[in-house]
Amino acid sequence: MMIERSASKWILVAAARPNFMKIAPLMRAVAAHNEKGDPPIRPVLVHTGQHYDANMSDAFFRDLNLPEPDIHLGIGSGTHGEQTGRVIIEFEKILLRETPDIVIVVGDVNSTMACALAAVKLHIPVAHVEAGLRSFDRTMPEEINRIVTDAVSDYLFTPSPDGDEQLLREGIPREKIHLVGDIMVDSLFAGLEIAKERPTLDRLGLDGRPYALVTLHRPANVDDKNTFTRILGGLTAVAEKIPVIFPIHPRTRKQVVLFGLEPHFVFHKEERPLSPDAGSMLHAYQPFGYLDFLNLMAHATVVLTDSGGIQEETTVLDIPCITIRDTTERPITLTEGTNVLVHDDPDRIITEVDRVLDGHRRKSKCPAIWDGHTAERIVRILSTHGTAR
Repeated sequence: MMIERSASKWILVAAARPNFMKIAPLMRAVAAHNEKGDPPIRPVLVHTGQHYDANMSDAFFRDLNLPEPDIHLGIGSGTHGEQTGRVIIEFEKILLRETPDIVIVVGDVNSTMACALAAVKLHIPVAHVEAGLRSFDRTMPEEINRIVTDAVSDYLFTPSPDGDEQLLREGIPREKIHLVGDIMVDSLFAGLEIAKERPTLDRLGLDGRPYALVTLHRPANVDDKNTFTRILGGLTAVAEKIPVIFPIHPRTRKQVVLFGLEPHFVFHKEERPLSPDAGSMLHAYQPFGYLDFLNLMAHATVVLTDSGGIQEETTVLDIPCITIRDTTERPITLTEGTNVLVHDDPDRIITEVDRVLDGHRRKSKCPAIWDGHTAERIVRILSTHGTAR
């Protein structure tokens, strides 16, 4: 529909794969608001290009029915400083040209912090979706991004009560904090039934077979050869019992080659069925699109990961989750979900998988406000708080 000139202009920032699942519900909620709401909103979708691989970006836009970005910064890879600096420089140019009423950032990647800093220095209000999450491990780049983004944001949208409590402890005024639920769950509910209809399991020869699904990408796990080798030792032991499907992040694949760890893997160039005697190798694939990955996660016997978002999604899906970290910024997945932390200990990895295979799995209780309506709450709050100039 045509947006009036008096519309409030919102810039929504996407940067990396986890962001897309958080931005898509917001774009849908803005569209729904414009169909029936007043004042109107003019969304401007900015993709910083922090994930530049087609399988890590374009496929997710397609699966999530996200429109083409209005602006693509094309930042690409680099060190944390290089990437953050380039985003600030290029995003500031966009802000000066577009003069938005508000900037909405999501998650905890470098672009999230960089865009928030660029906006606040120009006195443009910032809304942070997924605020208040803390692992209390400042060796994680994401933890620094979370802390800084929350400190400068004007609207802090939290997924669970622990986020509110943490922000209050850090001195954030209560009026800035809004408990709205988990926006990742909005995308999960929107895509789950479509995902289940996809022939993903047939293509991989997994229909009716137990299997483990693995994702690893965090520097603490894949940048140190000894740590990475320990983890792969545990996963290889799991692969002796059930197939291990490992959609491999480009950065993780690079580390596998650098450390000479290829013997642990079978690298599949195409999605072909596994042979019945697939052996104890880890089956590495290019990253799947959102819907195929959701299908794999929903049918997995167990998921092993170092991703924060997957801890949440497995909680909602009631799929056993083994997190290869010793901290989590999502403690509700431990208290109400299926999640358990095993650090990088191969023996604990094997023990926890064995518990699942023996039927001693944890059951999930989906948090009350993880109901698929988080984006609607966010848009309602922002549209009634006078973001129009």
